Amino acid sequence: MVGVKRKKPEKYSYADYLTWDDDKRYEIIDGEVFDMTSPGVLHQSISMELARILANFFENKSCKVFAAPLDVLLAKNASKAEEVFTVVQPDIMVVCDPKKIEERGIVGAPDLVVEIISPSTSSKDNIIKRRIYEQAGVKEFWLVHPVDRLIRVYKLGKDGLFGREDIYDDQAQIEIAQFAGLSIDCRRLFPPLPKVRRVKSPPPAKYG
Repeated sequence: MVGVKRKKPEKYSYADYLTWDDDKRYEIIDGEVFDMTSPGVLHQSISMELARILANFFENKSCKVFAAPLDVLLAKNASKAEEVFTVVQPDIMVVCDPKKIEERGIVGAPDLVVEIISPSTSSKDNIIKRRIYEQAGVKEFWLVHPVDRLIRVYKLGKDGLFGREDIYDDQAQIEIAQFAGLSIDCRRLFPPLPKVRRVKSPPPAKYG
């Protein structure tokens, strides 16, 4: 989830990021700094439930599940902090390569990334983050729309690009092909809709 871009002319790196101690959350995307907005209740409810489903599935398996806030460094040479210009904090991710898991965070592309968007971050998550995840080689990227109750899924093709999106509603079952046996019941993610009370029509008026 990306917030409002800080209007600064400099190109920031992970080295700069490590010096910030104002207790706020930031992401750096191609050297530009973005404030992280605080998530709402619906966002957290969906995030917690999806993370719980994934964590239960991957228990005692090699792949690990992580949730924000945790840094993900996307750079070819992440050993030099001053050469890392993209640091993000996906809402949820699955990482299967243990070499990418370090104490400072995840170094390299996760296998699955989930971003839960809000109206204020929709364009940034859908355009900017989708691009950087594609370029980094994330195998599968989910955009969860809490208000519209939809999930858009992008899978990386052999050409290194995300293919056409698959769209699932709040009643769908999502089979995750790269993890055999893992299926997500979307009815568990979205809260029940309020029941609509039906108002009986008055009987027709009698004339004469």
